This record gives sequence, structure tokens and C-alpha cells, in this order.
Amino acid sequence: MKLGIVGLPNVGKSTLFNAITQAGAESANYPFCTIDPNIGVVSVPDKRLDVLAGIYGSEKILPTAIEFCDIAGLVKGASKGEGLGNKFLSHIREVESIVHVVRCFEDPNVVHVDGCIGPLRDIETINLELIFSDLDMIEKRIQKTQKLSKSDKSLVSELELLNRIKDTLESDKCARTMDLSDDEAEIVKSLNLLTFKPVIYAANVSEDDLADDGENNENVAVVREYAKTEDAEVVVVCAQIEAEISELEEDEKKAFLEDLGLAESGLDKLIKAGYSLLGLISFLTAGPKETRAWTVKMGSKAPQAAGRIHTDFERGFIRAEVVAFDDISREGSMNAAKDKGLVRVEGKEYIVNDGDVMLFRFNV
Repeated sequence: MKLGIVGLPNVGKSTLFNAITQAGAESANYPFCTIDPNIGVVSVPDKRLDVLAGIYGSEKILPTAIEFCDIAGLVKGASKGEGLGNKFLSHIREVESIVHVVRCFEDPNVVHVDGCIGPLRDIETINLELIFSDLDMIEKRIQKTQKLSKSDKSLVSELELLNRIKDTLESDKCARTMDLSDDEAEIVKSLNLLTFKPVIYAANVSEDDLADDGENNENVAVVREYAKTEDAEVVVVCAQIEAEISELEEDEKKAFLEDLGLAESGLDKLIKAGYSLLGLISFLTAGPKETRAWTVKMGSKAPQAAGRIHTDFERGFIRAEVVAFDDISREGSMNAAKDKGLVRVEGKEYIVNDGDVMLFRFNV
């Protein structure tokens, strides 16, 4: 899973990126200190792995991972090349989902490119640049499809869809707000539009607004109201606190969060939101050598899950032995779970659930 972190300059993008990836991207109080996208790979926290590793005596624990891409601050006119904007926009096309960092904190020591805090204005500035970029692409696609549709009538319906997308974008709305059938959604997804990518709005607040999840912050309320129009996720974070947490050991981190009255870090919240937004789940494999988590799309069948491990597993899939994590952790071993009739043998049509502990049988 690859998430692109975007936002105006000086909203806390790179500070947040540094904190959650500890990759050391440059962060400074001036625009465009990030030019090339910084990449950081983060392990997905999953306490179930520790439990399974204890049951199986595993030598290694291998969590699944998320890739964060810190994309330089966009400004008004980016779609026309302002602030090296076209280069930045191309980086966004490479990610699966967008984390849009919105500044919701006041700090006279951190300059704002527009002179004052305005989350709705900031969101619209970014979205308009993405819309303009998509419009340019769609108009070129329409011209090409119009020519081809004269000799290929099967393209008429696609042309109608492209014109609907164009009308939506010209209304200053993102493509993700469109009401589409499943087939239409697949076509739009194939166009790789910036404004069709799912979005998590990360409301960056001060430490004082973190404990109550920004409930008393008017700027956060504005972000939440806007997000409803796009059916988007909102996660309240404090980039500065995340930076402090990232320097701590695991036990210190837990105590620090408890002192702040927090159940989880901003990174944990972003990962959960990313999984939810992209419809992802994790299944688990375990043995003496390693316990490992694997990410698949919700609704994936057993052979597809096997294919995440190795293509041969999917090609030669015979069956899978499956036990729910809660069952094996309660019983203490696979054999005990089998004795209770909790281990199932599933075939090719089995739909994988989050937390399934799976052993695949295959023949190639």
C-alpha cells in the first residue's frame, strides 16, 4: 500500500512524514524544502503477530508494510507549473491513496503561504490544482475517443462517461464524488485520475487539541464537514507530538501516549484509515521459522491470498487450512484448535477474513 502525503507548504507534511517513517526528510520553515518525493516504508503494527510467534516459537516476525511518499508542497497554479507543480502532480499519480495534511493549528512562528489559517481554502487550493490537471488529461482523452468512436460504436458509452467526468471537474468537484456503477468505477480507476484517488484528510492540530480528537477545534470541524461531501476519512494528528513519539522506545511510547490521554498514535490511526479506505485486510501465516502478516483486498478468495505468498501457490492451489486468530490464541495451539473443531478446510471459493491464520496446500 502506497500513500502519498500532500498539502500546502508549511502545513506539517514533512514533519509528519519524518515522524512516522523516521526517514529524515528535510523539514524547514520555508516553501519547497522538499522537492523530490521522500519514500519511507513503515511496518504495520499488529499485536496478533507476537501472540502467534509465541505459540509457534517463531524465529522471526514479519509484519506487513505501508509505503509513505512525501510529496512537495503544492501551491496555487501548480497544474500550470507554479512551484515545480507538474513534477509534483506526476508523483501523486503513482500512489494508491492520498493523505492530505491540513493545517488546523495557530503558530505565529510558522509562516502560512496565504498569510493566515484557512483549512477550507487550503483544501480547495490543493483540490483545484488536482482538478485542473485531471481536466487537461480528460479533454485529451475525449478528443481521442471521439475520433475512434466514429468507427468503433462500442466506445460511445465510454465517451458519455468521459463527458460526465469533464462536467464534474468543471463544476470544481473531484471525480471521487461521482455516482458511478461498478463497471463505470473500474473504467474511471483505469484513467488514474488524481481526483479519483481515495483521500484521508489529516487535520494537523496543536498538542492541546489532540486529547479530545479536535472536538473543540473549529478548523477541524470545517475539515470534517468538507470530508463528508467526498465520503472521505478524517484523522486528527499532531505532527509535533508524532515527532516526539518517534524518538521513544516501545514501552516509553506507550507511557507517553497514556500521559497525553491517547489510546494510539497518529501513525496507527493513519494506517487503520488507510486499510479501511482501500478495503484491505490482513491474513496471517505462522511456523517455527517465521510468523508473518500479508495484506489482501477485502473479498479476496483463498487462491488469491495464496498468490500473495508465491504465484505457484495460487496456480497449484488445492485447499487451505484456516483458523480464526481469536480461536487459536484462546486454545494455545493449532492442535488444540483442531481438537475443538475450530480448524476448517476451505476450497477455492473461500473468502478470506481479517485475522485468518492460514496454511495452504498446493501442487505444481
